[in-house]
Amino acid sequence: MPTQILQATMAELETIIPLFDAYRVFYQQASDLTVARTFLSERLRHQDSVIFLAVDRNSNGIGFVQLYPSFSSVSAKRLWILNDLFVAESARRQGIAKHLMDRAREFAVETNAKGLFLETAHDNFNGQSLYESLGYQRNSEFYYFLDLQNPAPVDAHRI
Repeated sequence: MPTQILQATMAELETIIPLFDAYRVFYQQASDLTVARTFLSERLRHQDSVIFLAVDRNSNGIGFVQLYPSFSSVSAKRLWILNDLFVAESARRQGIAKHLMDRAREFAVETNAKGLFLETAHDNFNGQSLYESLGYQRNSEFYYFLDLQNPAPVDAHRI
């Protein structure tokens, strides 16, 4: 398998840092490897998030997805907020984002979550196309929710 998706631990921190920094730069933040290192090490050390890392056959980091735990009081179930998805420019158009999204979905199923929630920019048409192809439902504000237990469209404001 040319690409492997693994759940990141502190052992993968140095591999994730440049990807996370590039992600932040993509969203108009100044490059700052110290900020990236501090933020990610805190998330991993305190288990505040779950990060799935895509690596190529040479163990180079080529993408990641980061999930944050949340809960639905109405359904009394766990939710996962899919907060960050990034693929290195050199690895785009190879299905890496889909593989990362699929792994996030598998993880949500494994943890018996109600579903995954994400939001994206109104002009992120590539992302919207990917999310919708994977079953995410859009509401009027471009929020998406993938309900793993009830395939009917949901109103994300009622989660």
